Amino acid sequence: MDIYHIGCDLAPGTDGREFAAAVEAWLGHLRGEGVIERYRITRRKLGLSGIDMGEFHITIETRDLAQLDAAFRIAARDGEPARSLHAAVQARARNTRFALYRDFPDDA
Repeated sequence: MDIYHIGCDLAPGTDGREFAAAVEAWLGHLRGEGVIERYRITRRKLGLSGIDMGEFHITIETRDLAQLDAAFRIAARDGEPARSLHAAVQARARNTRFALYRDFPDDA
């Protein structure tokens, strides 16, 4: 399993629930397309964080890099509804950071 991590803060004037709803809509769409297995949205608690991943942390799990690549291809499309759903998340986030991890040990 590959795990794509996204950390971000909210854009000024953005409500946390509004952001979470936009993320749910976007990642729910990707899951419906079969290009991600599962996802999770978490919010930093009590200001505790060993690294600066931002206030929100999103994890996206894929079976392998081919599935993750398929998700990226959908995100890069200019068609609807992907464009609007992805843009709705991007408009509500700032200071975005990314990381990619995999289960270990594994077969790779």
